[in-house]
Amino acid sequence: MATFKDFRNSVKPNWCPGCGDFSVQAAIQRAAANVGLNPDELAVVSGIGCSGRISGYINSYGVHSIHGRALPIAQGVKMANRDLTVIASGGDGDGFAIGMGHTIHSIRRNIDITYIVMDNQIYGLTKGQTSPRSEAGFKTKSTPQGSIEPSLNVMEMALTAGATFVAQSFSSDLKELTQIIEAGINHKGFSLINVYSPCVTYNKVNTYDWFKENLTKLSTVEGYDPS
Repeated sequence: MATFKDFRNSVKPNWCPGCGDFSVQAAIQRAAANVGLNPDELAVVSGIGCSGRISGYINSYGVHSIHGRALPIAQGVKMANRDLTVIASGGDGDGFAIGMGHTIHSIRRNIDITYIVMDNQIYGLTKGQTSPRSEAGFKTKSTPQGSIEPSLNVMEMALTAGATFVAQSFSSDLKELTQIIEAGINHKGFSLINVYSPCVTYNKVNTYDWFKENLTKLSTVEGYDPS
């Protein structure tokens, strides 16, 4: 039986020290092992951006695709080989801007893949522009007066589109994130997992400390029903 170490390869990630994506990679590797997969039973398809590198850092089948197109390629992989467990991954710019059309229709089709979005609320690889997940007023070099657009409510959007599995987590909580990814893999249908993954280089607002102060676990809310 495979362990999470079997999903490691020899490629060293080149994310910035402290990037939240390290934990997402670790959570995927642990979740894959925990649900009983072997490396040759998993395919990871990624888009473009810092998060797009993740398919090259996991010992599995992998495709580093083009900007915003991870989902249709992942669906093609799943339809070509239904025995594979398929994970698509990308950033909030990749999935909720240029790739938004694919995100919406993937939810509608409900194909059995797991989509993990590393949400840093900014475009990191292109040096810090606002994304659809940036809050109104967020200032960058290209928006020095602040973004005039409100942040996209991803969970609301997904539920409105008919999603059968949605979840949101924080990259710093490796245990919870691993459990959520396991649940997404085991779900028979399309699962959307949005992960707050801080960008330590270009987003000085939504930091680890900011998230720890502002996030609430729904499991701690009295009367919460995940169904």
